[in-house]
Formats: sequence, structure tokens, C-alpha cells
Amino acid sequence: MPLPFLTADRSFETAAESALPHDDPDRWRRPYRPGPWRVGAAALWLLLASFVLFGAVLTALTGSVPTAAAVLVTGLLIIAGALRLLRMGVWVSRRGLRRTGFLLTRTLPWERVVSVRTVQRPVRWLGLPRTVQGQALALVRTDLPPDDTPPLLTTHTLDFLGRPMAFDRAADTVEAWAAECGRG
Repeated sequence: MPLPFLTADRSFETAAESALPHDDPDRWRRPYRPGPWRVGAAALWLLLASFVLFGAVLTALTGSVPTAAAVLVTGLLIIAGALRLLRMGVWVSRRGLRRTGFLLTRTLPWERVVSVRTVQRPVRWLGLPRTVQGQALALVRTDLPPDDTPPLLTTHTLDFLGRPMAFDRAADTVEAWAAECGRG
């Protein structure tokens, strides 16, 4: 089964004639690949789900159907959580910028984006309260002060921890989308 949300827009690596080489600019795409930390965490969740589903089968064979149904639903929720973890990140299209979180997705049209730029600042390490010095892709919006907007990408998230070149490439791609589509 193909999982299109695992693949990144690789056309920026092959075509050098355009800042935004794309076939369909209206399609939502993630300009980077999910990092090894994110894929590893999702793989562990899927491994746990396989054990839970196996437990549901064993429970059903013992004759306790309501309990087996509850365990089956738990396994399916774990699978849904792992897939949502893989889908998290920043997505771009001609319509705007989309930040997909675990529980919430927010879409911002390009008309409300003033600028997108890379800044050096303290960033949260793997989303935890601890901060370290790193780079962040900052978004300046027309409707919020710059300090109220969380960064789009940082060098210390599940996608870019230990991969500074991948962060630079992703930040450059998002900045190019903002420059191209934000003109109006």
C-alpha cells in the first residue's frame, strides 16, 4: 500500500531551472521527508499495535467478544496515532501554508503571510520544555505579532534532529514557496 505522505517533494532536487519545480501547485505537499526519529517512533507504535491486535485475536478465541472488540479498537487507535504522527509537519501549496499537528491542522493562506525566514534562536528540543540554541523557520503573519507565532520548523524536531542539511533544504523550499505564492 503506497503511503504518499511519507514521500517528500523530490522535484526540487532534480530541476534547477525554477525555484518551484512542480507539476501541480494546487496539491498539498511536504517539502521534506519525515526524519528518522519520527519514522522510528511511528514504527514502534505500529509494533505495539501488532501485539495489541494479536491480543485481540487471542481474546476473541477465548470467547470474550466484548473484550476482544475493546482491544481491537485500542489497536486501531494506536495505528491511527502512528499514521497521524507520520503526517505531522508543514505542507505547502498555491493556496497557502498548512501546519499539521497531532490533533489539530491549521491552514494559513499566503495573503496573511508577511514573510518566512530562518532565524537563530532558542528552540524546543523534540517538543519538550527544554530549549537549546538552534535555527527556526519563523513565520511573520499580518494578523499576529511576530512573537506570538510558533516556528514552522526547527533544527531540533523529530524531522531534523542531527540533519542540518535537511533543515536548510526544507527551509529554503518553504521560503521559495512563500516568495512565489505570497506575491499575490
